[in-house]
Amino acid sequence: MPKTADIRLPDPSRWKALAFIALAQLMVVLDATIVNIALPHAQTALGISDANKQWVITAYALAFGGLLLFGGRIADLWGRKRTFVVGLIGFALASALGGAAQNQGMLFGSRALQGAFGALLAPAALSLLAVMFTDAKERAKAFGIYGAIAGGGGAVGLILGGFLTQALNWRWTFFVNIPFAIVAALGAYFVIREPAGSRNRSSLDIPGVVLSALGLVSLVYGFTRAESAGWSDALTIGMFVASGVLLLAFVVTESRVSSPLMPLRVLLDRNRGGVYLSLGLAVIAMFGLFLFLTYYLQVVRGYSPIRTGFAFLPMIAGMITGSTQIGARLMTRVPARKLMGPGFLTAAVGMLLLTQLEIGSSYTLLILPAQLLLGLGMGTAFMPAMSLATHGVEPRDSGVASAMVNTSQQVGGAIGTALLNTVAASAATAYATSHAALGATDPELLKLQAMVHGFTGAIWWAVGILVVASAIALTFINAGRPSAVAVGGGAGSGDADGVEDEFKVPVVAH
Repeated sequence: MPKTADIRLPDPSRWKALAFIALAQLMVVLDATIVNIALPHAQTALGISDANKQWVITAYALAFGGLLLFGGRIADLWGRKRTFVVGLIGFALASALGGAAQNQGMLFGSRALQGAFGALLAPAALSLLAVMFTDAKERAKAFGIYGAIAGGGGAVGLILGGFLTQALNWRWTFFVNIPFAIVAALGAYFVIREPAGSRNRSSLDIPGVVLSALGLVSLVYGFTRAESAGWSDALTIGMFVASGVLLLAFVVTESRVSSPLMPLRVLLDRNRGGVYLSLGLAVIAMFGLFLFLTYYLQVVRGYSPIRTGFAFLPMIAGMITGSTQIGARLMTRVPARKLMGPGFLTAAVGMLLLTQLEIGSSYTLLILPAQLLLGLGMGTAFMPAMSLATHGVEPRDSGVASAMVNTSQQVGGAIGTALLNTVAASAATAYATSHAALGATDPELLKLQAMVHGFTGAIWWAVGILVVASAIALTFINAGRPSAVAVGGGAGSGDADGVEDEFKVPVVAH
């Protein structure tokens, strides 16, 4: 007779725990964009040169992206609750340092520290959800909320960043994290109870930590540098070559060591691989949209920072609706690919509308419906993606599986910002050159027309990327719908026909 796992009662505090986990996730996600609107003011106040201003963004991205796998492994080793609380406290201290910065070095250092503690916090948050919510219907609701925050937090950051910068000053875009972190840390300490026996106490894979961190940092920095120095720059090419060598060495190392940082069984699973790849591609498109719409609304249309932030509200509404009302309700009824594939295609239709942008385009007739479709599609796709990425993973691997979700998003964001901005800049330059040769008489008007032409050219790329993401989700992912029974660790994928998964052993959290 097969052995059965211990059957545990659901944790009565799990929904309270979700509130604090969601608050922490919101803080990390919105921090990626909240500083963008405040950056011009911080640059002036601290005397940061144009050449160095990118480091306010890059320092965070490098530390966060480079240390995510390490953070996920630490969560599995130390315990997710402890890692979560330490990450929150560290993030709050780093934010206080940034808000009090007196020079550019202090600001850059604080951003790197924020990224490092965020790399502890983000995978711990997602893996806590994975081990606390195991009933399929409850898991759908929990990941619906989490997915809405993960998708919409960046837009919330634009709103909050605009308000704080305009009403107070740029330093409050850092200080605002402190109450978020304190409330989430206190709530986590008193409410979260991590299931027993879910840690991975194997020795830490130091070569894997070093190779993965250096490889991811090289990759993120390569794309970041390409945006400013060009794709043919020697250092840009060197970073990509170094990244390829380091990440290949990382994979070889992980296949040979007894306690790998990233067990290949997590990475090579067909469904999780499809999630990581399609999600990373979708984030490329979404980050490009944030960048172009922010510039379009502020530079071309003359919106204030606050008005620009509120102009993104339809996207947030669409994401919340798609995640909680469509994705969460249908996740236990249909296979994940039938939500992710159409979700990414719906987002592509919204992006397609934005290829029609002109200087005088109507916000109500064009930008608003495009954002609604984009948010609705992304929200619908994000929720099952977040859930499936940690579904069927052994509890001891949930931290690194969660870290890979964040890694795909972070690397996707870096690629999206660099790749699409480069495409837009090239198209704008070509447009301006050709029309100047034809005798354009208003240089300011030509500049704006060229900028918008560049945006629409890059948005066409984003449409194609979303279509590819949809195709990958429909092709790679073959897991059936989860059963309504509580889900335990271990395998749980359906067959290629999308039949219902069968989970023989119900295991729920304390």
